[in-house]
Amino acid sequence: MIPWFAASSALLFILGLYMGFFVAPTDVQQSEAYRIMFIHVPVSILSMLIYLIMAGYAALGLIFNTRLSAMMANALAPTGALFAFLSLWTGALWGKPMWGAWWVWDARLTSELILLFLYLGFIALHASIDDPRRADRASALLAIIGSVNVPIIYFSVQWWNTLHQGATIKLTGTSMHVAMQQSLLVMFLACWLYVITMALLRVRSIILERERNNQWVMELTETLSPRGMKL
Repeated sequence: MIPWFAASSALLFILGLYMGFFVAPTDVQQSEAYRIMFIHVPVSILSMLIYLIMAGYAALGLIFNTRLSAMMANALAPTGALFAFLSLWTGALWGKPMWGAWWVWDARLTSELILLFLYLGFIALHASIDDPRRADRASALLAIIGSVNVPIIYFSVQWWNTLHQGATIKLTGTSMHVAMQQSLLVMFLACWLYVITMALLRVRSIILERERNNQWVMELTETLSPRGMKL
């Protein structure tokens, strides 16, 4: 499944970036600077969504002692951290021409920064414990506790008076041009397929690493090694 998800993601990235930077019209208020949103908005949404999924897998692994759930949580964390970083970076690029500053201690920006630290903390905590099962349990607790930060990020623009604008696309409708909406949707799907691709790649590597002493992994390694393939 990995090649199909990877190819689909690459094609949608090309299509979404072309639509966002060449097809979508210029914004009346923000001029050309607004086009960074075609990257910023999808990665920001997915940085929160990935954390909730990661915390869900971590909770399943902690409650039902299922190893694959813990492996999936571990596999999702690096991509979540990447998206949280991209959210902050693209937000700074967007904020400079709009607010006149690269960074402000805005409620949403600060809580998104905390999300990045939670991802990095999850990865560091898991890597610092030699026993995989103990590492899974310890990092699962951190992931579950940290999930409280996600609704804070989402509702921060409603709870506090912030510089960050509220949601443009709502259930009641939107004033965005249809080309902008289509570009955002395509980019969101591209990013989502990328998340799936990387999660499958990493969880496969984690399974092979943890099961490397089992007979089936040894046989698979011996089968692939004559062709010059390495696991």
